[in-house]
Amino acid sequence: MASPKRTEKLQIMLDDDELKVIDDWRFEHRMPTRAAAIRELIRRGLINEKLAEPETDGKATTDFRVESE
Repeated sequence: MASPKRTEKLQIMLDDDELKVIDDWRFEHRMPTRAAAIRELIRRGLINEKLAEPETDGKATTDFRVESE
């Protein structure tokens, strides 16, 4: 079965530390591309019900960061 064609482009800005966390995860899990790794991380985040709801009141976009544990 063919994958649906991707027609939308999503642009996000990351700093060097955030990008390193994503790239380290990508190489550890042998993902073929950075985009594939990010899609997989999004998929995992959306299905993970163990996470608490984010506190968003009064927060700016810069308050949300990619960090390793």
